[in-house]
Amino acid sequence: MFATLAPILLQATLETFAMVTAALVLGTAVGLPLGVLLATSGRGELFEALIFQKTFGPIVNATRSVPFIILAVAIIPFTRLVVGTSIGTSAAIVPLTVAAIPFIARIIEGAIREVDGGLVEAAQAMGARPLQVVTKVLLPEALPGIIHGLTLTAVTLIGYSAMVGAVGAGGLGDLGIRYGYQRFRPDVMAAVVITLIVVVQLVQSLGDWMARKADKRNI
Repeated sequence: MFATLAPILLQATLETFAMVTAALVLGTAVGLPLGVLLATSGRGELFEALIFQKTFGPIVNATRSVPFIILAVAIIPFTRLVVGTSIGTSAAIVPLTVAAIPFIARIIEGAIREVDGGLVEAAQAMGARPLQVVTKVLLPEALPGIIHGLTLTAVTLIGYSAMVGAVGAGGLGDLGIRYGYQRFRPDVMAAVVITLIVVVQLVQSLGDWMARKADKRNI
């Protein structure tokens, strides 16, 4: 029985890995600059832009407040527009990315706001330009917190990827629903749950190790 299940489980795990990795990379590509701007565009800050704050702050909050499964269904037309289909692994990446962007943006914003303001003032006193302050001071100092946040995002996306299995997205969630729940196979359900736990533990351990390596206090 295990010999029959193992290839399917491996394929589903690889699909989940592909979905989560793609969504995390794309979400970071958009969420990182968005988070930096949210953290530095307030009154008197590096890139003061109050209109940006008042516009994108509520949008980020609103997107984060929508339950993921509802978001995934609500943006099906957008998903079809982007990838040409609303089912499968490639389609799942779209709602996962949309959900990840505001989550990552707030994580980046929070990590940057934790940086000692004295470091920013010192860099400015030495003639550093705003972009240099961000790249040379804020992001390096906030890196451990950012890594912890991205690790949390990855773990959250793993859970979300299991949810989109309910709408035919593939991966471990789809395997658990179609082969486990619908076919009354508790062994398949157990295998999926155990695999998800192992994957989450590995991701969390890797993220914690990377954060420790990036923390200057541990050097």
